[in-house]
Amino acid sequence: MAEATVRTAAPLDKARILQWLQTYGVYAGVALLLIVNIVITPHFLSAENFRTQAVQVAPVIIVALGMALVIGTEGVDLSVGAVMALAASVLALYLGYGLLPALLAVALFAAVAGLANGALVALLGVQPIVATLALMVGGRGIALVMLPQLEDLHNPSLASLGSGDVVGVPYLILIAAALAVLIAFVVRRTTFGRQLLAIGDSRPAAQLAGLPVRRVLMVVYVVSGLLAAVAGVLATARLQASDPTSLGNLMELSAITAVVVGGTPLTGGRISIGGTVAGAVLIQLLTATLIKHDLPPSWTQIAQAIVIVCAVYAARGRGKR
Repeated sequence: MAEATVRTAAPLDKARILQWLQTYGVYAGVALLLIVNIVITPHFLSAENFRTQAVQVAPVIIVALGMALVIGTEGVDLSVGAVMALAASVLALYLGYGLLPALLAVALFAAVAGLANGALVALLGVQPIVATLALMVGGRGIALVMLPQLEDLHNPSLASLGSGDVVGVPYLILIAAALAVLIAFVVRRTTFGRQLLAIGDSRPAAQLAGLPVRRVLMVVYVVSGLLAAVAGVLATARLQASDPTSLGNLMELSAITAVVVGGTPLTGGRISIGGTVAGAVLIQLLTATLIKHDLPPSWTQIAQAIVIVCAVYAARGRGKR
């Protein structure tokens, strides 16, 4: 009897540990990196360092929020980096008319891009990875046609958006935090959020239940495009330059990594907004740690790959609800 009890307890303990890692692993990873940096990284606890890290991670968080919604429907959006570049080009072209008209033009272009993705996925039944791959390639091409090279931007309002703050907290951080709270509210407290999760859990069942599957999917991709455009505008404002050649490069991979590491399964049906934010912070801290200790960029890529593998391993069996 004692032997049987021991054999039964071991799998239970392993299952509990795995469940704990799935739920809290990303937060433990952030805490561990903070402790390590406090011990080994000079001047890590300075206010300027925390401000820098937060400003750098803000665009990643914003893009990852949209990616989390898409992945929640069992999809993926590979075009977010291209939409950021497109936003930078449109912003530079229309900034002469004033910041507000330029922002409206950016929103229009981003919504059309998201609508194109959503139409391919929801109306034509194209696989999300294929549909968004087309815009990933074509969108950046359009951005480069509109603005072939880097262009410095001299606009006081845009400069204020990129470098301004409220009580010492930069606008970029405040905007990212507000959007995270808004998206979390939509997912947890609204009918749209429940419909989104139901579609990700089982699209055929959602259709049989009479849910507006096509409309929800199209809105999700439009929101993802708009959030990518917001990140593109903020990154451009911070740099005070529009560079569609490099802006947003590999951003789709950073966003997907943040979402997966944060506990949202690629199989859809569940979304962890808090985990997504923590996942983005984890990747930023990991990158900053390696850079501060003069390790080459290749080590950063290897470290991120290890984090992704660990997250995917911990996600085994999580799947749909």
